[in-house]
Amino acid sequence: MKVTRLLSATLLATSGIASGQPSDSPCDAAEYRQFDFWLGDFEVRTAAGELAGQNLIEPVLGGCAITEQWTGTGGGRGRSVNFYDRNDGQWHQVWIDDRGQPLYLSGGFDGTSMILQGETRDAAGKATLQRITWTPQPDGRVRQHWESSADTGTNWSTVFDGYYARRP
Repeated sequence: MKVTRLLSATLLATSGIASGQPSDSPCDAAEYRQFDFWLGDFEVRTAAGELAGQNLIEPVLGGCAITEQWTGTGGGRGRSVNFYDRNDGQWHQVWIDDRGQPLYLSGGFDGTSMILQGETRDAAGKATLQRITWTPQPDGRVRQHWESSADTGTNWSTVFDGYYARRP
Protein backbone atom coordinates (compact mmCIF):
# COMPACT_ATOMS: atom_id res chain seq x y z
CA MET A 1 0.00 0.00 0.00
CA LYS A 2 2.86 2.40 0.90
CA VAL A 3 4.62 1.58 -2.36
CA THR A 4 1.42 2.29 -4.34
CA ARG A 5 0.94 5.67 -2.63
CA LEU A 6 4.59 6.56 -3.14
CA LEU A 7 4.40 5.60 -6.81
CA SER A 8 1.17 7.59 -7.26
CA ALA A 9 2.67 10.65 -5.57
CA THR A 10 5.79 10.37 -7.72
CA LEU A 11 3.76 10.10 -10.92
CA LEU A 12 1.60 13.08 -9.96
CA ALA A 13 4.61 15.20 -9.06
CA THR A 14 6.51 14.39 -12.24
CA SER A 15 3.46 14.92 -14.46
CA GLY A 16 2.91 18.44 -13.16
CA ILE A 17 -0.62 17.66 -11.94
CA ALA A 18 0.21 18.01 -8.24
CA SER A 19 2.11 21.27 -8.78
CA GLY A 20 -0.60 22.81 -10.95
CA GLN A 21 1.82 23.07 -13.88
CA PRO A 22 0.40 21.96 -17.20
CA SER A 23 2.18 18.96 -18.63
CA ASP A 24 3.51 19.13 -22.17
CA SER A 25 1.11 17.20 -24.36
CA PRO A 26 2.79 14.77 -26.70
CA CYS A 27 0.26 15.89 -29.33
CA ASP A 28 1.00 19.62 -29.41
CA ALA A 29 3.01 19.51 -32.65
CA ALA A 30 1.55 21.19 -35.73
CA GLU A 31 1.01 17.84 -37.47
CA TYR A 32 -1.67 16.96 -34.92
CA ARG A 33 -3.64 20.11 -35.89
CA GLN A 34 -3.71 19.43 -39.67
CA PHE A 35 -7.21 17.93 -39.54
CA ASP A 36 -8.69 20.51 -37.13
CA PHE A 37 -10.57 22.17 -40.01
CA TRP A 38 -12.91 19.15 -39.87
CA LEU A 39 -13.86 19.69 -36.21
CA GLY A 40 -17.46 20.71 -35.58
CA ASP A 41 -21.12 19.78 -35.51
CA PHE A 42 -22.17 19.50 -39.16
CA GLU A 43 -25.13 19.16 -41.43
CA VAL A 44 -23.95 17.21 -44.48
CA ARG A 45 -25.42 17.71 -47.94
CA THR A 46 -24.65 16.10 -51.26
CA ALA A 47 -23.10 18.19 -54.02
CA ALA A 48 -26.66 18.51 -55.40
CA GLY A 49 -27.80 20.03 -52.09
CA GLU A 50 -29.77 17.07 -50.72
CA LEU A 51 -29.49 16.42 -46.97
CA ALA A 52 -27.28 13.35 -46.43
CA GLY A 53 -26.97 13.39 -42.64
CA GLN A 54 -25.29 14.87 -39.61
CA ASN A 55 -21.75 14.46 -38.39
CA LEU A 56 -20.16 15.44 -35.10
CA ILE A 57 -16.35 15.66 -35.23
CA GLU A 58 -14.59 16.23 -31.89
CA PRO A 59 -11.04 16.25 -30.54
CA VAL A 60 -10.36 13.67 -27.82
CA LEU A 61 -7.48 12.48 -25.66
CA GLY A 62 -5.92 15.91 -25.29
CA GLY A 63 -5.89 16.51 -29.03
CA CYS A 64 -4.17 13.20 -29.83
CA ALA A 65 -7.19 11.93 -31.78
CA ILE A 66 -10.40 13.04 -33.47
CA THR A 67 -13.66 11.10 -33.24
CA GLU A 68 -16.46 11.13 -35.79
CA GLN A 69 -20.12 10.30 -35.12
CA TRP A 70 -22.09 9.99 -38.38
CA THR A 71 -25.87 9.63 -38.69
CA GLY A 72 -27.28 9.37 -42.20
CA THR A 73 -30.75 10.50 -43.25
CA GLY A 74 -31.56 6.88 -44.12
CA GLY A 75 -30.85 5.82 -40.53
CA GLY A 76 -27.35 4.44 -41.02
CA ARG A 77 -24.71 5.25 -38.44
CA GLY A 78 -20.94 5.10 -38.29
CA ARG A 79 -18.01 6.06 -36.10
CA SER A 80 -14.36 6.74 -36.74
CA VAL A 81 -11.19 7.51 -34.85
CA ASN A 82 -8.62 9.63 -36.68
CA PHE A 83 -5.09 10.23 -35.49
CA TYR A 84 -1.64 11.34 -36.55
CA ASP A 85 1.06 8.72 -35.94
CA ARG A 86 4.41 10.38 -35.35
CA ASN A 87 6.14 7.00 -35.89
CA ASP A 88 5.17 6.73 -39.55
CA GLY A 89 4.36 10.42 -40.19
CA GLN A 90 0.86 9.62 -41.45
CA TRP A 91 -2.75 10.22 -40.53
CA HIS A 92 -4.94 7.16 -40.00
CA GLN A 93 -8.68 6.63 -39.88
CA VAL A 94 -10.41 3.56 -38.50
CA TRP A 95 -14.11 3.57 -39.46
CA ILE A 96 -16.93 1.15 -38.61
CA ASP A 97 -20.61 1.41 -39.48
CA ASP A 98 -23.73 -0.22 -38.08
CA ARG A 99 -23.57 -2.91 -40.77
CA GLY A 100 -20.14 -4.01 -39.57
CA GLN A 101 -18.32 -2.57 -42.60
CA PRO A 102 -14.84 -1.40 -41.54
CA LEU A 103 -12.60 1.01 -43.39
CA TYR A 104 -8.90 1.55 -42.67
CA LEU A 105 -7.35 4.61 -44.29
CA SER A 106 -3.91 6.23 -44.14
CA GLY A 107 -2.36 9.29 -45.73
CA GLY A 108 -1.75 12.91 -44.99
CA PHE A 109 -2.26 16.60 -45.47
CA ASP A 110 -0.97 17.93 -48.81
CA GLY A 111 -1.09 21.59 -47.80
CA THR A 112 -4.71 22.14 -48.87
CA SER A 113 -6.53 18.83 -48.30
CA MET A 114 -6.43 15.77 -46.08
CA ILE A 115 -6.19 12.71 -48.33
CA LEU A 116 -6.56 9.24 -46.83
CA GLN A 117 -6.59 5.99 -48.76
CA GLY A 118 -7.06 2.30 -48.02
CA GLU A 119 -8.19 -1.00 -49.42
CA THR A 120 -11.42 -2.91 -48.88
CA ARG A 121 -12.22 -6.45 -49.97
CA ASP A 122 -15.56 -7.88 -50.99
CA ALA A 123 -16.86 -11.31 -49.94
CA ALA A 124 -14.93 -12.93 -52.80
CA GLY A 125 -11.68 -11.25 -51.70
CA LYS A 126 -11.54 -8.76 -54.59
CA ALA A 127 -9.68 -5.59 -53.53
CA THR A 128 -11.01 -2.09 -54.13
CA LEU A 129 -9.07 1.08 -53.30
CA GLN A 130 -10.90 3.77 -51.34
CA ARG A 131 -9.73 7.38 -51.27
CA ILE A 132 -11.35 10.17 -49.26
CA THR A 133 -10.31 13.80 -49.63
CA TRP A 134 -11.45 16.50 -47.18
CA THR A 135 -10.90 20.09 -48.33
CA PRO A 136 -11.77 23.23 -46.35
CA GLN A 137 -13.78 25.69 -48.44
CA PRO A 138 -13.45 29.52 -48.40
CA ASP A 139 -17.01 29.81 -46.99
CA GLY A 140 -16.17 27.65 -43.94
CA ARG A 141 -17.69 24.41 -45.23
CA VAL A 142 -15.66 21.24 -45.72
CA ARG A 143 -15.93 19.21 -48.92
CA GLN A 144 -15.64 15.44 -48.60
CA HIS A 145 -14.99 13.59 -51.86
CA TRP A 146 -14.96 9.78 -51.54
CA GLU A 147 -13.74 7.79 -54.52
CA SER A 148 -13.14 4.11 -55.22
CA SER A 149 -11.05 2.26 -57.77
CA ALA A 150 -11.33 -1.41 -58.70
CA ASP A 151 -8.21 -1.26 -60.89
CA THR A 152 -5.45 -0.32 -58.43
CA GLY A 153 -5.96 3.42 -58.77
CA THR A 154 -6.00 4.00 -62.51
CA ASN A 155 -9.70 4.86 -62.78
CA TRP A 156 -11.63 6.40 -59.91
CA SER A 157 -15.39 6.71 -59.48
CA THR A 158 -17.17 8.93 -56.97
CA VAL A 159 -18.84 7.16 -54.05
CA PHE A 160 -19.89 10.35 -52.25
CA ASP A 161 -19.35 14.04 -52.89
CA GLY A 162 -20.71 16.30 -50.19
CA TYR A 163 -20.31 19.41 -48.11
CA TYR A 164 -20.18 19.78 -44.35
CA ALA A 165 -21.75 23.01 -43.04
CA ARG A 166 -21.44 23.81 -39.34
CA ARG A 167 -24.75 23.77 -37.51
CA PRO A 168 -25.65 26.85 -35.48
